[in-house]
Amino acid sequence: MVAVAGILVIVGVIIAIDVPSLLRKKEKKELLVFFILLLIGTSLSIAQALHIKIPNPVDWITVIYQPLSDLIETLLK
Repeated sequence: MVAVAGILVIVGVIIAIDVPSLLRKKEKKELLVFFILLLIGTSLSIAQALHIKIPNPVDWITVIYQPLSDLIETLLK
């Protein structure tokens, strides 16, 4: 639980540093992208701190391309 609190403190510091300059420059799209990426990163960090299994993107790619790989392998035998 201490790790989650530490992550949230760091996120708060990041917001305090970056958001005021984005608001002064009136960069609304950049602010939206900043918060989306920060939310994704924070969520993954908290999940890892809580020892929740996070799926690997390479596994998804393997599932997608495995049938194609099997087809090519059977054609080449």
